[in-house]
This record gives sequence, structure tokens and C-alpha cells, in this order.
Amino acid sequence: MSTLVLASRNAGKLTEMQALLAPQRWQVRLLSEFSEGAAAEEAPTFVENAIAKARYAAAASGLPALADDSGLEVEALQGAPGVRSARYAGANAGDAANNAQLLAALADVPDAARGARFICVMAFLRHAEDPVPVLAQGEWRGRILGAPRGHGGFGYDPLFEVTELGCSAAELSREQKQARSHRGQAMRALLAQLPRGGDSG
Repeated sequence: MSTLVLASRNAGKLTEMQALLAPQRWQVRLLSEFSEGAAAEEAPTFVENAIAKARYAAAASGLPALADDSGLEVEALQGAPGVRSARYAGANAGDAANNAQLLAALADVPDAARGARFICVMAFLRHAEDPVPVLAQGEWRGRILGAPRGHGGFGYDPLFEVTELGCSAAELSREQKQARSHRGQAMRALLAQLPRGGDSG
């Protein structure tokens, strides 16, 4: 069993990742155990931001690192909020403010033109100077609703319609969401490439 650091401070994400990675002999620790800081997320792409977060976590911990960068792209907004999804309504905006900002931006957009997709890119680095990050991507297509629905999930989930099921992402069970979501897809793609603990080089 080897140890990697997850570039996150979210205990819920730690539990989820530990369950997924334990069969491959990885123990997962949070970045918050090693640093109070965080990587700057100033790049224009999800790939660059995921790699930056993984490099920061690897440098802070001295361990292999795993990071993800994800967001929502709305067709009618030319891909916004995109990499700025977590801070769409401002630097310290919460989910409610971001959702309100999105609804305001789409106020005059008809249902047929509200197509959107969630994107997630995951990056694994063996060490902070790793020149060949392991990358994986997931995409979840849907539509933006006219009002929030459901009380599960987080972020834009209450506004994201899972069109094949006719419900919002916030109305799915954890298992249903993980089977379909951009993050679940990216994680499964990453697991297929990830070295087993002890074999990371």
C-alpha cells in the first residue's frame, strides 16, 4: 500500500476517492494535512489547472498527487462559466450565488438553446517534477433548467437536467450520479491508467 495526496480539502471527496483507490493499493490523504495554501487556478484550460493543482500538492507533501479540475460549459454562453465555474459570481461566491448568476445570464434563452455539459479533467503526478502526468477526462451532457430542482449534489447540480432521465443532477442518488457524471467517467478512465501502489516509480 502506497500513499498519495489528493489536492483537496474536502473530506467527502477523500472518502469517495479512498474507496475507489484502495483496490489499487493506494491510501489517500488530503492536501490540508500538508499545506494551508492552494495552487493558483489561473490557466484557461481544465487540463492546465488540474496539473497545476497536482504539482502544488506533490511539492507540498512529497507524495504522488491526484487533482481534478471541473466545471460547467453552457452553449448559449460560449462555454461560460467554464474554468471559472466555482467563482462565476465572484471570487468567494457560493453555490447559490453562482446558480443565480447562471439563471440571470440565461433569462432570455429558450429551453431548446440551453444545452450544456459538465467537464472533469483528472491529473496524477508521481512527483512534483513529473514530466508525464497521467490525464483522464469525463464529459456529461445535459441542459440547464429554468429553476433549481432537488436537494442533493452540489454546485450547479440543481440546474443541470439529466435529459435521458428527465430530472436534475441534484435529484439523483449518489450511485446514479457516480455512474453518469463527468467526475465518475474521468475517475474510471484514470483508474485504468494508474499504476498500482508501490509501482509508481
